[in-house]
Amino acid sequence: MPALPSASARTVLVPVLVPLFALVIALPATATAASAADRPDRHPERDWMGSTIPLHEPVIPDAVPSPTPTASVEGVDVSSHQGNVNWSALWARGVRFAYVKATEGNFYRNPYFTQQYNGSYNVGMIRGAYHFATPDDSSGANQANYFIDRGGGWSKDGKTLPGVLDIEYNPYGSTCYGKSKSAMVAWIRDFLNRYKARTSRDAVIYTTTGWWKQCTGNYSGFGSKNPLWIARYASTPGPLPAGWAYYTFWQYTSSGPVVGDHNKFNGTYTRLKALANG
Repeated sequence: MPALPSASARTVLVPVLVPLFALVIALPATATAASAADRPDRHPERDWMGSTIPLHEPVIPDAVPSPTPTASVEGVDVSSHQGNVNWSALWARGVRFAYVKATEGNFYRNPYFTQQYNGSYNVGMIRGAYHFATPDDSSGANQANYFIDRGGGWSKDGKTLPGVLDIEYNPYGSTCYGKSKSAMVAWIRDFLNRYKARTSRDAVIYTTTGWWKQCTGNYSGFGSKNPLWIARYASTPGPLPAGWAYYTFWQYTSSGPVVGDHNKFNGTYTRLKALANG
């Protein structure tokens, strides 16, 4: 049987163990403050709304949406991929709304966010921010907080649209980020609930029907509250995921003028302003 340490040894051990224990307790808090430098395995500058789609779904180059009486408002989405955007040129072409990538996971903020977010606003566009989700990195609530704290919030100024959860094919590995269908639904719900609690708005969900079916089992529970942004590079948006009777936004091409990604809002400009106002 090993001998017990002497009294003097025990008194020496105590001050050594306490700082070590405190360090262990502190680790989870510091782990949430990641940065792109902490994730050399990631390439957030190459991830934007729809960047993964051409590898997984059919794409019709230079798709032109079939004219409809409702989808009349043109918009764009941008990320660091576009750098400093010529917003005046887009405005001259009739673009009236913009979404800007703010964050990815809990480790990246778009370095061009300020120019893109403020620049679109300054030419008169209604604008919003989106978050590129990486559900294998951290919880939905954690990423919602990261997004909101870095430009993804909402204000009732008549020119700010609710934030977007960009949930699409995994650019780093398995299609569904290693999650079961039920676990993916739970992750999305966690993000949406935190976003709603902090901003009072229901976030928009950007996805494709193919990914949604594969990774959530075509879950229908978000359609009554969360607007749908459907991605399909074709002349029509095609079948929608379960739970949504209509789309709110449609990304119809990745090769539009000035910047690649162009979208239609499924309504009039008056309805777009109403969405901004909540």
